[in-house]
Amino acid sequence: MTKKILVTGSAGFIGFHLTKSLFLNGFDVVGIDNLNDYYDPELKRHRLSLLNKLDSSDKLENSYKFFQVDISDKEHLENIFTENKFDIVINLAAQAGVRYSLENPTAYVDSNLVGFVNLLECSRNHKINHFIFASSSSVYGMNTKQPFSTNDNTDHPISLYAATKKSNELMAHAYSHLFDMPCTGLRFFTVYGPLGRPDMAYYKFTKNIIDEEPIDIYNHGKMKRDFTYIDDIVIGLMQVISSPPIKAKRKDTNANAPFNVYNIGNNNPVTLDRFIKAIETALSKKAIKNMLPMQDGDVPITYADIDSFIEDYGFKPETSIEDGIKEFVKWYIDYYGIE
Repeated sequence: MTKKILVTGSAGFIGFHLTKSLFLNGFDVVGIDNLNDYYDPELKRHRLSLLNKLDSSDKLENSYKFFQVDISDKEHLENIFTENKFDIVINLAAQAGVRYSLENPTAYVDSNLVGFVNLLECSRNHKINHFIFASSSSVYGMNTKQPFSTNDNTDHPISLYAATKKSNELMAHAYSHLFDMPCTGLRFFTVYGPLGRPDMAYYKFTKNIIDEEPIDIYNHGKMKRDFTYIDDIVIGLMQVISSPPIKAKRKDTNANAPFNVYNIGNNNPVTLDRFIKAIETALSKKAIKNMLPMQDGDVPITYADIDSFIEDYGFKPETSIEDGIKEFVKWYIDYYGIE
């Protein structure tokens, strides 16, 4: 029997690529997204148009449906669950961005907290087999130990965005323990690639280099990020879907929940210098650099320990920053019609 999967945030960057992969692999997929204007909704609509083209193919027997819904709208969400009988829920909907959380905290409460609880409640009431949700490397805050391990303390977030993601993990664990609901959280590490988010640094750098405008480089270029290419992320998500966690007692607790959290990253931090050089090479053009100090809410390095994810699922990221950026730049030039 074909499994039916709900993907929230399906018009978003990761959501689009995952929905596409699920659909092409024979799943029935329902996508929801509120199409907000945090960044250009036209890009979100473009992603949706690509998904609709797939669904119109006569070669595929499975289905794809989309609803424009905000996950904070509990009544509308409940109706979608009642009508569709999902096997698996994958929550990728969230108000994203570290710096924006300093300007508009209410948006993070509405989507990342209220919306998340609504999804947990619907999943519990409709007996979902596996609830998968996006967490973030930002939960590690200013941790000094490298690489970041899921065994590390994450009780000191330095942005509201990070605090909401940590809260998601705690709420999901509570539901998993209380209602025996299998839950898997994935802490994403700086995902990039074609059809990516315009608020991300690589997108802005590419635009400014093409336009011969300066690029802002924070912490004077000393930042390191565990950039993870979108195709590697999707492979990891597909691996998790097929195998929900089972009940297991953890060290130092009597809680017994079918719950796991993993890092999903490249396990290979890249300096901003190498990152910018990859964009310059792909564009055959030099950047004009504007060196700046560290910004509030930012961290100097992210570095994923993915040993447990490798052990449990065989996850193996393979895309170098040079290859990934090359693919992004190729898409960017085509999408924006740059000569």
